[in-house]
Amino acid sequence: MPMNHSPETPHPGTGQPDNHTATLLSPATTLHSRHALICGASAGIGRAAALAIAGLGADVTALARSRSALEGLMPELERAGTPRARFVVADHDDRPRLKAAVEGLIQREGPVHVLVNNSGGPAPGPILEAKEEEFLAAFGRHLLVNHLLVRLTLDGMRRAGYGRIINVISTSVREPLPGLGVSNTTRGAVASWAKTLSRELPPGITINNLLPGLTATERLQSLQQQLAEQTGTTAEAIQASWESTIPERRVAQPEELGAVIAFLASPQASYLRGVSLPVDGGRLNSI
Repeated sequence: MPMNHSPETPHPGTGQPDNHTATLLSPATTLHSRHALICGASAGIGRAAALAIAGLGADVTALARSRSALEGLMPELERAGTPRARFVVADHDDRPRLKAAVEGLIQREGPVHVLVNNSGGPAPGPILEAKEEEFLAAFGRHLLVNHLLVRLTLDGMRRAGYGRIINVISTSVREPLPGLGVSNTTRGAVASWAKTLSRELPPGITINNLLPGLTATERLQSLQQQLAEQTGTTAEAIQASWESTIPERRVAQPEELGAVIAFLASPQASYLRGVSLPVDGGRLNSI
């Protein structure tokens, strides 16, 4: 069957790549002239993502609640390679102030081309014990904030013809995790929202989900300690039991997740859209 060629696409055999292929070939891994907004950037996966994206040459704005942690991150971002490091102090649980802060950022610094939605998960506990306000708070912090930030940044992405939206969620999207009832419910809703949105965004603007497995963050350490106390065992025993379920026999380091986020933010990921990508050392049983 003959192939249709766009005006930029040469006839096969000319040896000259079309514009899209040239973009993919070089500089495929650069984000120079792009502005990335990384949420939850003061620690863990968010911090690792900010550093990895800085390494691709993007201007980076780090958003989190802790001013001191963000101030400490700025020189690290510069050493990683960002031409310009900025930060915004904001709380995902205060959407009106978050909205004002991001609107101010865009007015001062110009459009955002890469948005990493990332926020701390809800407290653990059985779903039957969860109160209505816990669900509402979790949906607000994750689903509603993600939607708000997409709406705030989308016009700039559309004008640039380039946009990457990456949501840091959880492998619970595929297989719910015991004892994380509110989190499982919320994460699944975010994944469904993102898949729906992937069908509505214009070409050149993609949305994908990162599904981290067990990762060495402060949140994981907290969960580990809580489980140890609840079961009357040690944190080391909990760690060993987790690692026994992972074919790689270890938990991930945040930098490993940050590298995948940076890839999803890059031009190389231009044909990935609406995907929920597990990065879990092979722990999931689902296909």
